[in-house]
Amino acid sequence: MNSYLDQKIGVLGGGQLGKMLAQAASPMGIQLYILDKDKNFPAGQVAPHFTEGNFNDYDDVMAFGADKDIITIEIEAVNTDALVELEKMGKKVYPQPSIVSLIKDKGTQKLFYRNHHLPTSPFDLYDQWEDIITDVENGTLIYPFVQKARSGGYDGRGVQVVKGPEDLKVLLQVPSLVEDLVDIDREISVIVARSSNGEISSFPVVDMEFHPTANLVEFLYSPSKSPIDFQNQATRIAEKLVSELEIVGLLAVELFLDANGQILINEVAPRPHNSGHHTIEANVTSQYQQHLRAITGLPLGSTRSNLAAVMVNVLGEDGYTGRAHYQNIEDCLKMEGVYIHLYGKEMTKPFRKMGHITIVSDSLDRAIEKAKIVKNTLKVIT
Repeated sequence: MNSYLDQKIGVLGGGQLGKMLAQAASPMGIQLYILDKDKNFPAGQVAPHFTEGNFNDYDDVMAFGADKDIITIEIEAVNTDALVELEKMGKKVYPQPSIVSLIKDKGTQKLFYRNHHLPTSPFDLYDQWEDIITDVENGTLIYPFVQKARSGGYDGRGVQVVKGPEDLKVLLQVPSLVEDLVDIDREISVIVARSSNGEISSFPVVDMEFHPTANLVEFLYSPSKSPIDFQNQATRIAEKLVSELEIVGLLAVELFLDANGQILINEVAPRPHNSGHHTIEANVTSQYQQHLRAITGLPLGSTRSNLAAVMVNVLGEDGYTGRAHYQNIEDCLKMEGVYIHLYGKEMTKPFRKMGHITIVSDSLDRAIEKAKIVKNTLKVIT
C-alpha cells in the first residue's frame, strides 16, 4: 500500500461519534465505512459508505470487516469474538479486541488498575445482587457506596448511588462493581492517543461538571482550573495507563480529585469521547483526527489549545418525548464563538444527547458566561 489513503477503514457504530469521525476523515481524504442498524442514524447523514447491520452480531461484523484493512469502534458494546477472528485474519483492529473486552466490563477495568498499581477507589465485585444486601446486613459493606453494572451502562445509566437502606430497594439486579462513594472535589478528563507506532500524545486536562439528575456531563471547561501540578500528575497517570494497555487509538480517562487531594481513576473509554468534543474548534488537532492518525500510523497532531472553550451537552428536556424541536436555536446562532453540533436524531426523550455546543473565547470566564446563556436559551422539546 502506498499510504493511508489506500486503506479501507471500517467503523463499528453509526452514532454521533461515528458521524464526527466521518467529518474528520473527509479533509484527510479518508473514506470511512460505517456499520450500524439504520442509515438514518447520525453517521448515515455524512458517510457515503454505510452498511446496515448489527455490530453485536458475529456474522454481520465478519462480513463487514472482510474487505477492510483497519477496523475501529465508536462504541464498546460490539461483538468482540468477531473482532478477534478478524485480527487473526490479519486485519488491523484498533483498539485491540482484548482491550475492548477488558474495558467494557467495569469489573475487569478496576482489576487492571489494581494489578498495575494505578490509583482508583476501593471496590468489590458481586455476581449476585442479593450478596450486596447480605454484606450490608453483615456490616462488611457500609453506606454510602456506588453500585455499577459491570456491563451495558452508559451516559449515567447502570449506576446506582446507595446512601441508606431505602436505596437497597432499587439496586441493579445484575453482576456489579461496588465501590466507595468518593468525596469528590472535582472531576476531570484526559484524552490520550497512542499510535500504531507507539507514539503517545495527551490533550490538555479538562474539568467536567455533571448534571445532578442524569449523571452525565453537562458542562466541560478547557483549560482546566485545576492546579498545574495536579494536571501534570493526572496526565502522567493517564499516559501510564495507555502504556500498560498498549492500546492503539484514543483512550479517554476520567478521574476524580477527592477531598483529600488524591487523584483516582474513575473509568475509561477506548474511543473518541464526550469530553473531547470541544477539540474540533478549540485545539490544533481534534480528537477525531487524532484517532484516525493513531490507527493509520500517521504522526500524531499537536494537541495544543488555540482558544479557551466550554462544551455544553444539548439534552432532551425533561417531560418531552417525541419528534425533536429545537427552541430558540436562532438566538444562539447570533452569538459569536458559538458552534452548534446537532446529531440529527429525529426523536427526543428526557436527557437524551441530541447534540453539543462549543463556545470558544480568548478568556475562559467569557466563554463560561456565554455558555450559561446558551444553556438557558436552547431547549429540545417536542
